[in-house]
Amino acid sequence: MAAAKIKKKKHIFLLLRVAVVAAGLAWAVVWLCREQRWQNLTDVFHQMNIWLFAAALALFMVSQIIVGFRWWLLLRTQSVFIKFGASVKLHFLGLFYNNFLPSSVGGDLIRAWYVTKHTENKFQAALSVFVDRAIGLASTLSIAVFFYWLFLSNQDCGLAALGNYKDVLKLAAEYKLVIFSFIAVLAVIFCALLLHSTSRAMLKRTWSYFAARLLTIIGKAKSAAVFYFRRPLTILAVFALTVFLQLIVITGFWLLGSNMGIEAGIKYYLVFFPMTWVLGALPVSVGGAVVVEGGLVTLFTHFAGVSVEKALAIALCQRLVWMLASLPGAIIHLFGAHLPKDFSVDYNEPII
Repeated sequence: MAAAKIKKKKHIFLLLRVAVVAAGLAWAVVWLCREQRWQNLTDVFHQMNIWLFAAALALFMVSQIIVGFRWWLLLRTQSVFIKFGASVKLHFLGLFYNNFLPSSVGGDLIRAWYVTKHTENKFQAALSVFVDRAIGLASTLSIAVFFYWLFLSNQDCGLAALGNYKDVLKLAAEYKLVIFSFIAVLAVIFCALLLHSTSRAMLKRTWSYFAARLLTIIGKAKSAAVFYFRRPLTILAVFALTVFLQLIVITGFWLLGSNMGIEAGIKYYLVFFPMTWVLGALPVSVGGAVVVEGGLVTLFTHFAGVSVEKALAIALCQRLVWMLASLPGAIIHLFGAHLPKDFSVDYNEPII
């Protein structure tokens, strides 16, 4: 019974994430059908040099191979000695699941599951996936914060207001009626749910679910600290490698955007791309679809003065690069290349 409830919750969350993507795509199609925006978007793509796009794609794929190397280093730190090729294959497999399959099982869980088939140190191997993702997100946030502070903190672009509490308070005062109304509606809904026994039980289960997830994350973080903080130089090297790779990828998209007529400087790319990558990591859509693209369009149009069509073009180029770079994961899965040679499930003979 408990397993059935958990499965039902996963399906509900999956449907909600798919609904977010579907709603975003529907809105984008309706918007593009007005005022010749399809034609404007097509004109932007016609400016793009296909070889420059191919170079950006190749750069991203090479960066993913090096990300596989990063994970391989983390595995070796915990005495998990799988082959470098296996770590790369598993990374591309996870990339494919993240970008193509609308599943409740993300790419990180797929990596964590299959890497345990390559070693007896199963806990350490699975933990490395969590640490790998944490380092990736930490480096992404560091890039966004550092380059915002370096280039945009003094710029009157709306983002600076976030760093000034007086401006925030002034903005809150202007919209106090809206804020109070929103809080009041939430309070009424919450009280109504508490009065009904069924909804009260649902709230209790939801709280228990998120509390359990939080405790799991805290436990993983504690275990990671014990294992990895003994090797600070390794963590520092992996972090620096990740920052370097992300800067290279962002530079590739900047060159591609410049080729399509986007006049925004690279400083905007160095802030906006990492910000949307972090937003895309939130489990509110499938593979960050719509969330990443909508974030990029909003940031480039409001704060960098880029037209909506051009901002959407570079956002779509990034999505296309991600999806094309994920295709090796499909081939790896199809041929079972992500499995060790002596791994067998539902087979009488080992897979060779």
